[in-house]
Amino acid sequence: MNLAAAFEAAFNSLEQKLFLERDQLALWLPVALGGGIAAWFALPGMLAWSAWIAAAGGLAAAGLALGAGSRIGRALLVAGVLAAMGCALVWARAEWRAAPVLGRPTVTTVTGMIERAQPLPARDVVRLTLATGGAGGLPPRVRVSVPEDQAVPMFRAGERVTLRARLVPPPSAAVPGAYDYARVAWFDGIGATGSVLGSVTRLSPPTDGRMPTRDRLSAHIRAQLPAAEGGIAAALATGDQGAIPDEDAEAMRRSGLAHLLSISGLHITAMFAGVSLLVLRLLALSPWLALRAPLLLVATAAGALAACGYTWLSGAEIPTIRSLVAALLIALAIALGREAVTLRLVAAGALIVLLLWPEAIAGPSFQLSFAAITAIVALHEHPRVRGWFERREEGRGARLLRGLGSLLLTGLVVEIALAPIALFHFHRSGLYGALANIVAIPHTTFVVMPLEAAALLLDGVGALIGIGGVGKPAWWLTGQSLRVLLWLAHAVANAPGAVTALPVAPGAALALSVVGGLWMGLWKSRWRWWGALPAALGLLWMALAPTPDLLVTGDGRHLALIDSDGRPALLRARAGDYVRQTLSETAGYDGEPTALEALPGARCNADLCMVDVVRGGGTWRLLATRSTYAVPVEEMVAACAGADIVVSERWLPRRCKPRWLKLDRNLLAQTGGVAIYLGQRRVVTVADANGAHPWGVKAPVDLGPPRPCGHGWGRAC
Repeated sequence: MNLAAAFEAAFNSLEQKLFLERDQLALWLPVALGGGIAAWFALPGMLAWSAWIAAAGGLAAAGLALGAGSRIGRALLVAGVLAAMGCALVWARAEWRAAPVLGRPTVTTVTGMIERAQPLPARDVVRLTLATGGAGGLPPRVRVSVPEDQAVPMFRAGERVTLRARLVPPPSAAVPGAYDYARVAWFDGIGATGSVLGSVTRLSPPTDGRMPTRDRLSAHIRAQLPAAEGGIAAALATGDQGAIPDEDAEAMRRSGLAHLLSISGLHITAMFAGVSLLVLRLLALSPWLALRAPLLLVATAAGALAACGYTWLSGAEIPTIRSLVAALLIALAIALGREAVTLRLVAAGALIVLLLWPEAIAGPSFQLSFAAITAIVALHEHPRVRGWFERREEGRGARLLRGLGSLLLTGLVVEIALAPIALFHFHRSGLYGALANIVAIPHTTFVVMPLEAAALLLDGVGALIGIGGVGKPAWWLTGQSLRVLLWLAHAVANAPGAVTALPVAPGAALALSVVGGLWMGLWKSRWRWWGALPAALGLLWMALAPTPDLLVTGDGRHLALIDSDGRPALLRARAGDYVRQTLSETAGYDGEPTALEALPGARCNADLCMVDVVRGGGTWRLLATRSTYAVPVEEMVAACAGADIVVSERWLPRRCKPRWLKLDRNLLAQTGGVAIYLGQRRVVTVADANGAHPWGVKAPVDLGPPRPCGHGWGRAC
């Protein structure tokens, strides 16, 4: 068979497969658009972005050349146009959201109007987003944290305040692979963050002195319950997680139950379904209405209105709006007499979100929520699974077992679908999340939330008739049900092997897993199982990702040397919780780090630490400063000459010349945080990941490999 005949046979075979999958092709529209958006985040700069758009245009042109009568041609045309459109869309949005960013840390007076006041009782602060109008050379929008005792009476949106604060530019990722707030702040238009020094002066106090509805509701709920249960209850009702104690929030994350705390699909669906069912049952009590009015349509409209109100009450965050869009699409499907929950509905919701907020694709919230719902719907659309769990005439026990089986299978599939995303963003994934959710989701949906709703309703009735404490019995029951939820979270979180921790993995590994998962979920014929290969390869790549030997934060103050057991040893043992958690997670270690001076052979004093590290067939000498006190120049120069890597938060003298890297304030200002792989002689920086994106640090610096010396590397040569 010649080449032309082979090409024609392959073309006809693919055309036949696409014909069989013709109903599924529309599901790939948000995937193509999202691929273009993701490419803009992954590629380093304007030249690469332009090349992507040109390549996507070439793909569309190839589709045109194949002809509109060919399904392959139409698929290539649409995919190319959407891939180019996605890249251009997020690029344009990044430029449109551009706002001045503070150039360096400063202490200054800030005067502005409060756009948002977010109480965080667990941290004893209130976070204010202020519109400054650019006064005093400040960015138009800044975010500051105010001690809680300075925020009484509570701040509210619309009032003007003046305060003195220490402001810094929005921080980039502390080390490669960590959370990058600078990217989030760029799209939010926030040009500086900081903390208030002293008191806050109100220039235009609120006329009615009342807190916003959401804050009043959160405060009321917290007042009815103990601290832990009150924080969880407030999060379930309003999405305000600021009052949840750190140990409880960590337990919810480790047990895989943290999704219950954010107002998203579960809460919006429960509100929509609960109100629709209640209105339908009440209206059906009237025979006249039941025979003459479209009760299902009226009940669906009532549920949609309730979902809209709940979204407004909970602050209308992007994850909540995504869930609202899905609920409104379900309402539309019911109104049109169509099946309510399908993959087409999920695709439509994803397409709407990506068109309105293309930057959402880079965050874990979008990825986790749509991966979960896609996995659930795809699983239950499969004919075999649908046959296992569809309703049938059977006893109550068999029906219960069938329901539990459905929950278990769904939980397992969702955990598998979410594992690569959780491992990539959080560097850890819970092993028992599926089992925990089998209990937690029904408990929260059918016990906790109805009890809390009843308590709030009774409190409202009591306020109307002037009788206090009407809802106390319901609040007591709510507290007991929340104790059960917290007990479950802590029990699962503390179970042996509850969490799998992995170090930073490359984005290509996540891309492989996601593409493989989508291939399996969106097609229906047997070729869907081809996606298992890239999905497995992506997970394997993550599992085999090497652990960095040395992590240095962008300010040079903190350093973690990873010992032979994978445990981080910190330069400053008294580093804050955020630094300790970030360095441990990035290293793929689930536990408490140790101190650098505790390592065998480490020599430390108040100003300097020196340690020899055996890696990759050589011995590397690390020198790090850990104070701002002056060190005699000649002593510092001599110490530098004997070291391979020097790390400091200071500007080191030019004569300080280690054998390989001098990571002082001057260089770290350009590179951001650094991860060093000694065995591979490789250096990864935050600037490498940011590329030329507008929120990034300076242009990437070529640090180069260590210089060879004689027959080896490092100090051993």
